[in-house]
Amino acid sequence: MRRELPVVSDRPLARAGLQSERVLWPERGPGVFEQEVAEIEDALLLTCCAIEMMSIVSSRYDIARFGMERFSSSPRQADLLIVSGRVTHKMAAPLRQVYDQMLEPKWVVAMGACASSGGMFNNYTVLQGVDKIVPVDIHVPGCPPRPEALMEGVIRLHEKIRAGVPPAYEIRGVAE
Repeated sequence: MRRELPVVSDRPLARAGLQSERVLWPERGPGVFEQEVAEIEDALLLTCCAIEMMSIVSSRYDIARFGMERFSSSPRQADLLIVSGRVTHKMAAPLRQVYDQMLEPKWVVAMGACASSGGMFNNYTVLQGVDKIVPVDIHVPGCPPRPEALMEGVIRLHEKIRAGVPPAYEIRGVAE
């Protein structure tokens, strides 16, 4: 049984100028997935740092060309940590533990206003910048940051590595 979602607005993402493959290829009709997303976006607002980060592995942004298409959930197999969203004081110790378990050289990208500076959450539970826990190499601005901004951060990180700039933990004297 199919239930129709209430129309809260007139497709806010489309009105905001969302560019997609469907816009670039108008003669092809929307697929089933696009139809379902259109129904859901009338009831929900679909933007957050995690959604923007997941979109960079799609064919539109294709982070695979930088050899970074695989998100690893194990710190022992990763050399880049992307911190997106709020970091609470309660999660500071586990975040530092994950960072300490990473391979060297290790790099950190703080994605978005919340990870970089605490964002609009200036209270006792939210850490005001992840750089108080781990040394950050690249700060990506925005709330939420666009996938293009994260791609720019990755490109800048590649430029730093090619130029021979050491990781932030070596520059700040955090290395053991």
